[in-house]
Amino acid sequence: MGWLAGQPDALRAMSTLPATSTEPAPSAAVGVIVLGGALEPAYVWSVPGQSALNDAAERMTEVLALLRRQPQLKVLFTGGEGELFANARSEADRARQFFDAQGVAPERVLYESASRTTYENAVLSRMVPGVDPAQRWLLLTSAWHMPRSMAAFRAAGWNVTAYPVDFRSGQSTPWTRARTSGTPHCTNYWACWPTA
Repeated sequence: MGWLAGQPDALRAMSTLPATSTEPAPSAAVGVIVLGGALEPAYVWSVPGQSALNDAAERMTEVLALLRRQPQLKVLFTGGEGELFANARSEADRARQFFDAQGVAPERVLYESASRTTYENAVLSRMVPGVDPAQRWLLLTSAWHMPRSMAAFRAAGWNVTAYPVDFRSGQSTPWTRARTSGTPHCTNYWACWPTA
């Protein structure tokens, strides 16, 4: 019996979504939605002028390369403050510092700063002025996070195409380096792992 046997129907449905697209990023997209989660908490940002990225840094760095290849794209960064007692700078504020330091023109980036979950990312980003969720957007997040993200954004009425980054496993990942947290990975390797 596989990993999915004991999971709710909604989780099984999300696991069928592709974690990656085999196509290059569509040039017809108006922008790229970057989900938060790649920046260290606000209290770590103690050195003025320096950004503090975590192990999901590709969410921030890969969008820079994408913007160079497709200069017509705008960016919508979505992320509030996920700490239990949020009284510090939002992740969107920290992302603004990062993008400014990387030379991204401020008019190319929109920010949503109130969300705390993937669901709230999808719902609250619809309310950002200048955003039309019916237009085609790329959704950029970690590959392991893509199925849930696509499901949340599609349920909220977004026209999104997956643009996964931050792959945590590969075809030759040593078993000693594989995560066993129960989270399906980009290759769905663990989804097929026998449990009985």
